[in-house]
Amino acid sequence: MITIKEMKVLEEQAIQQGLSISELMENAGKAVYETVSEKYDFDGKQIVIFCGQGNNGGDGFVAARYFAEETNVLVLFFGDKEKLSEEAEVNYNKIKDVVIEIRDKKELEEFRFQDKDYIFIDALLGTGVSGTIREPFASAINLFNSVNAVKVAVDVPSGLDADTGDVLDKACVVNLIVCFHDLKKGLEKHEDKTVVVDIGIPDGSIKIEKV
Repeated sequence: MITIKEMKVLEEQAIQQGLSISELMENAGKAVYETVSEKYDFDGKQIVIFCGQGNNGGDGFVAARYFAEETNVLVLFFGDKEKLSEEAEVNYNKIKDVVIEIRDKKELEEFRFQDKDYIFIDALLGTGVSGTIREPFASAINLFNSVNAVKVAVDVPSGLDADTGDVLDKACVVNLIVCFHDLKKGLEKHEDKTVVVDIGIPDGSIKIEKV
């Protein structure tokens, strides 16, 4: 198991060793697609990816690109496009034709799901959660939980503390968690529905030599 602080150290080491944030995002999104493909049948189903403005959302954009090659995909983007990282924005632009932007609670209340079989993917907040969930993310989590669908979380269910497993406000309730690199400490009691995937981060045994 790993803490978020330890995970950040490993990510920084990987970047120092030449692995870019773009590569990590690509590997993460592809791993989500591959894991969901192995677990579930897409036939007749619509994939809906709930994406936030952080790099968890960036992972969701990458996954959307892979899903779009095989089935119908809709991306609900919550937040401010101006706050996307450079890497996330690049991946957003690759799939923007299937994106619906939802900037506030009012826009979300106007959105309606049709009567279909869905697979929902939570790429809203990931590990970047502390305290009360702000809008429009709070309403996004409510919507995610309110519709009958197969539900998957990217790395950590949004709203769940990745170190403690506590839900401080509200969290996405999922059937499957695609966790990156190592089991997050807060997912220990959800281990039975968690798949840990490799996204190319070294395990920390490789020492960095400063030049």
